[in-house]
Amino acid sequence: MPAPCRDRWPDKPGHDGGATGLVPPRMTDSPFLTVSGLFVRYGSATALDHLDLEVRRDELFVLLGASGSGKTTLLRSLGGFVRPDAGRIVLNGTDMTGLPPHRRPVNTMFQSYALFPHMSVAANIGFGLRQRGASRAVTQQRVAEMLALVRLEGFGARRPGELSGGQQQRVALARSLAPNPALLLLDEPLSALDQALRMDTRAELVRLRRELGISFVLVTHDQDEALEMADRIGVMQNGRMVQIGTPAQLYETPANRFVASFLGAANILSCVVGTDGVSVGLPGLGISVRAERPGKPGPGLLALRSERLRIGSTFRINQIEGVVIGCIYAGDALSVTVRLADGSVLRVKRPLADGLDSARLEPGSPVRVGWQPDACILLPE
Repeated sequence: MPAPCRDRWPDKPGHDGGATGLVPPRMTDSPFLTVSGLFVRYGSATALDHLDLEVRRDELFVLLGASGSGKTTLLRSLGGFVRPDAGRIVLNGTDMTGLPPHRRPVNTMFQSYALFPHMSVAANIGFGLRQRGASRAVTQQRVAEMLALVRLEGFGARRPGELSGGQQQRVALARSLAPNPALLLLDEPLSALDQALRMDTRAELVRLRRELGISFVLVTHDQDEALEMADRIGVMQNGRMVQIGTPAQLYETPANRFVASFLGAANILSCVVGTDGVSVGLPGLGISVRAERPGKPGPGLLALRSERLRIGSTFRINQIEGVVIGCIYAGDALSVTVRLADGSVLRVKRPLADGLDSARLEPGSPVRVGWQPDACILLPE
């Protein structure tokens, strides 16, 4: 595979920077991308509410949130398609807040791909280079590199309509990467693909990011996608950044109920944390359990991930009795719903490693659910 081209394509048409192009500006030790106090309003609706964010160099950062959380508005603000009402966007030491899209070292890959149907694959990939004034020789070389990078050698003469959805997605990605942007923005890039192809493409995007050494900011509402791909995740709600961290940090130590529930299914029970921080009373059930990581004493919430719970456990502590009210087959596991004495429910993911028959539970069956102390996630009320 050809080595990735490191040219920085010029702003002025008619100049291709010579045979090898221009050298990128020298990187600094400061955060690669800094967003400070970004505020965007559409009429009376606030889309971004004084949002702060830092993205590191060579990082795949995922923006995760429900529809209307502001993640796409943030992405479009970074790309220059939305002008913020307040705040700053600084990329590699340069304030980009007022710059239009064509003057930013940033490319955006849209959800629809937006390929030109009348152009060949090669012409689509080279379009941005020609717009920036790159010579024919430089454009052809870069297009060949991009076709090899996305593993579409031999497809350059085809039209987008002659490609599968997954191949079109790779053409759109190659076109976004061709000008060698300092930052690549991806808006739900895998949403149009089927499940199997999504899995393969996730791995491809991670591979490309590592090979090219540029920063990606990816928008998604798919939790699995975020957990599998991201170096770090920013969870958004109502135009604000609720929590930022690695996938493991957000999953194991969510900041609040919203993050715990949004990033992976979590059972939430009201509790009272003792003065030692680890003794946890469940008033509705009249029992106490024990956590490993201490929480703030007083009223709070106990979150339990469904895959950390065990039915029929022999744990000496942290056990609750209930009745099965539902059992759903999910391929690799059964999703079992258990009603507790106070009417609340627990959802338990029961693996099918030993086959379906060994794990099946009939509605109405009394069961005991248990978990280890390190499975307890204590949250503010």
